[in-house]
Amino acid sequence: MGLGEYMAKEIVREIGNRSREFYEFIMPAIDMVEIGSDLIVTIDLPGFAKEDIALRIDGNILSINAKRQTVDDLYTTYYKQRPIRINKKVILPISISDDEKIVGTAKYESGVIILRVPIAKSSNITIV
Repeated sequence: MGLGEYMAKEIVREIGNRSREFYEFIMPAIDMVEIGSDLIVTIDLPGFAKEDIALRIDGNILSINAKRQTVDDLYTTYYKQRPIRINKKVILPISISDDEKIVGTAKYESGVIILRVPIAKSSNITIV
């Protein structure tokens, strides 16, 4: 392998690393919508196994942690593009119910998590 070919390979590898870092920073795609007394959070995590994903809510912060298995050992040269690890914190736009009996539920299907979280009850303030 000549120097030019080696440098081209290294440049492609570095672009792949930067691309993966970028996607790990902005991923996963998340949508949130209030429906009745619940906040519905849709999280795109394609390629991650359900057992490799952890969700946690602390206050109004949603933590998303996921780690996929790599296939490095199967290939001589493997250029990673998709994120291997997700570690993201998202500020939720609502207050979460403090009732310990109320827990959010999550469903994972086809690479998408649908998280349903109860919203804390609020009361209207009368202006006099």
